[in-house]
Amino acid sequence: MIHTQLADIIAQLEHAEGRLRSLEQTVPPERWGIRADQGRWSVGECIAHLNLTSAAYIPRMRVALDEARALPSVRGRRYRRDPKGWFLSLMIGPLFSIGGRKFGRVKTTPDFVPRSGEPVDVLVADFRRFQAELTSLARDADDLAVDRVFIVSPFGNRLRYNCWSAFVILPRHQERHLDQAAGVWTHTAARDR
Repeated sequence: MIHTQLADIIAQLEHAEGRLRSLEQTVPPERWGIRADQGRWSVGECIAHLNLTSAAYIPRMRVALDEARALPSVRGRRYRRDPKGWFLSLMIGPLFSIGGRKFGRVKTTPDFVPRSGEPVDVLVADFRRFQAELTSLARDADDLAVDRVFIVSPFGNRLRYNCWSAFVILPRHQERHLDQAAGVWTHTAARDR
């Protein structure tokens, strides 16, 4: 049986994939490239950004898992985020809302700004492929000391945090941008009525 914390990460990844499926069924393909305003991404750009993020994290996490295999097993021990990973997981998770206003927007680095115009079927296929890889990594991490090995953040070479933090960060980051994508669709659909 897989560690409960890793099972929770897998459930979160599956939830994100379900949200993508809902977007795919709800948003017509010709609307994936439409922005609510010029300062915000379209539905397609939100998904492209998540794909860029997963593509950057997966190789780093694979290396970290290889390093963790050299350490003693941690069967039954609770994983812990390090302080930097804890803080980052709060910052790039779903936006905080107070009185209908969203707080906590963070400008992304240039490497993670999505290109517009990628076909919907490509965006969706890539997202699903990356989710399968992340799920496989979570399963492979079972009993490994993933909170004792570190990765360099793809968002900044000076920032390091443990691999467990990366496992927590990714689904939270996905929820943030899936919220954003759903909001873009709601806004543009209402505007066009």
